[in-house]
Amino acid sequence: MTRSLRIRTTVLVTLMLSGVFVHAQDVRVGVLGLFRPHQFALSPLAGSALILHVGADSVVLEASSGVNIAHIGVQGDNVVLTAGPRVLRAAEVTVTSRANGPVDFTLAVPGKIARHYRGALELKPASRVLTAVVTMDLETAVASVVAAESTVDAPSEALKALAVAARSYFVAGKGRHRDFDFCDTTHCQFLRAPPASASAAAQAVSATRSLVITYQSASQSQPIAAMYTRSCSGRTRTPSELGLPPAAYPYYSVECNYCRQHPARWESRLSAEDAATLRSSNESSRLRLGRRLGWSAVPSNDFVMRKEGKQTLLRGVGRGHGIGLCQAGAKAMAEAGADFREILAHYYPNTVIITLGSAAPLR
Repeated sequence: MTRSLRIRTTVLVTLMLSGVFVHAQDVRVGVLGLFRPHQFALSPLAGSALILHVGADSVVLEASSGVNIAHIGVQGDNVVLTAGPRVLRAAEVTVTSRANGPVDFTLAVPGKIARHYRGALELKPASRVLTAVVTMDLETAVASVVAAESTVDAPSEALKALAVAARSYFVAGKGRHRDFDFCDTTHCQFLRAPPASASAAAQAVSATRSLVITYQSASQSQPIAAMYTRSCSGRTRTPSELGLPPAAYPYYSVECNYCRQHPARWESRLSAEDAATLRSSNESSRLRLGRRLGWSAVPSNDFVMRKEGKQTLLRGVGRGHGIGLCQAGAKAMAEAGADFREILAHYYPNTVIITLGSAAPLR
């Protein structure tokens, strides 16, 4: 690891951002943006108190105060907050604990979804909708992703491998959004509520705390924004195979015995117009259709097409883009006795696992 990277990952410099204290290893995640919300409902978890900073004013949400819910809407360039009898307007609202740090809260899009988060919250208008950004500790973010991306029957070592991959993505994958580091969808990494400390996901994250995957390139060792997929078709792909720009890590194509022997088969039917926009082994065209029709429309890039009247039948195998760690294959490797280091070495060849802040490799 280079000296500049050690500085970037170990210095605990505290920054002030929109009234919220942010540490160097915190990540800023845009949440619930898929719903294009015009209104949020905000409330503390039991035993927590929320301090809402609204311009020069502040509001306390706490069960014992009699006011434990706030409704936040957008009006032009302002956020409008209603809490009990108070109605306040400001360019943005930030939410912290009494100590101006992270806090547990529930954020809801009324009538659609409610989700628990732990962190500091920023709410501001953007293009007539509300943008919600949660600044959370890196390990909290990793646990929230592992809980969302994993299956209930995933073995511990497979969960650990996923945790290291997810953490590596958070460390190295910034820059895909303007107003925050990452979103909470599969565009970046799917993220839900932080899991309970006794859960398998949380324990896997704790067991691999601060571990990331690095790759040596041009005399520099850097963490990689590790990609992973639900199920490959027996061989993982490289970005160039799918028409994607090259990454800092080349993503070697590797054999996946489990998926070769147990392919995840699927069928889908598309209109002739939609099928005409789709090209096999092209991730960009698959993503465009997925965003419009849903991800089950074309689950992977490995398929054949056949016209059937006014429709086109797709038959394929795999789930996801097929790049990097295959979660189905990782599960099988773990069940066969492989540990997370062996799993990661298989799906990310020529990489080294290190602890953030240390140049010493763990394998």
